[in-house]
Amino acid sequence: MAEEVIQGLKHMKQTTEEEEEIIEVLDEGRKEEIESYSQSLIGKFLTCKSYNKRAAFSTLKKAWGLQGEVQIVEVGSNLFQFKFSTEFDMERIFNRGPWTFDNQALMLCRWQRGMTTTNVKFETVSLWVQIWGTPFDMVSSKVAAKVGSRLGVVEEVETRQKQEL
Repeated sequence: MAEEVIQGLKHMKQTTEEEEEIIEVLDEGRKEEIESYSQSLIGKFLTCKSYNKRAAFSTLKKAWGLQGEVQIVEVGSNLFQFKFSTEFDMERIFNRGPWTFDNQALMLCRWQRGMTTTNVKFETVSLWVQIWGTPFDMVSSKVAAKVGSRLGVVEEVETRQKQEL
């Protein structure tokens, strides 16, 4: 059986330029989908090991304390789309990290038109850093920003601390 399939494939020809058909898809036909995606984040756990997806998403939903619903769709290997019902929830989740499950960081980026599973780029990840045994006079936003800048931390620590107060 397998040999028959292989022989059949050998006789197939690639499509010539004359046979190619261009199908134009207008935004009108995709308008509803584009609107639903505009309130989406794309996420990926920063891990190589396996994890329980159902438990991860259940834990995240509880931690996020959403006003509305979130739909989670696996769009690739360890790549997920989080579709939020409100812009407020999406922005809050994106800006209030870091989010983790089982000590694995969840990297997030905003959905953009033209994004595919092969061109998604995660350029930053939020992390909490604890420095044990720090002298009391060194516990300040200025010192934290200085240490963070030396570690390559881009986000301003002071802004984060003000948001939490």
